[in-house]
Amino acid sequence: MVSRIGRKRTPEASSSPSRLRPILMTTAAMVLGVLPLVIASGAGAAGRNAMGLVIFTGLSIGTLFTLFVVPAMYMLLGANHHPKSNQTGAV
Repeated sequence: MVSRIGRKRTPEASSSPSRLRPILMTTAAMVLGVLPLVIASGAGAAGRNAMGLVIFTGLSIGTLFTLFVVPAMYMLLGANHHPKSNQTGAV
């Protein structure tokens, strides 16, 4: 597949937009679902706050790593693994 500016896109890059929305929707549902634990008050609120904060930040950081850091590292490390072509034409 060729992008608009003429560069060849990898299959990973071309499938990213179709996977972004489900990942963000799932993460948003889980993070918003744990929000009552973060803002809890009353008996046992300290334990609920701590547990909710850990879940909230863990899901958020995990999603950021999944969407940005892992693909960037994959493209960085996989960029120079192409076999060298024979410049002289000899077999």
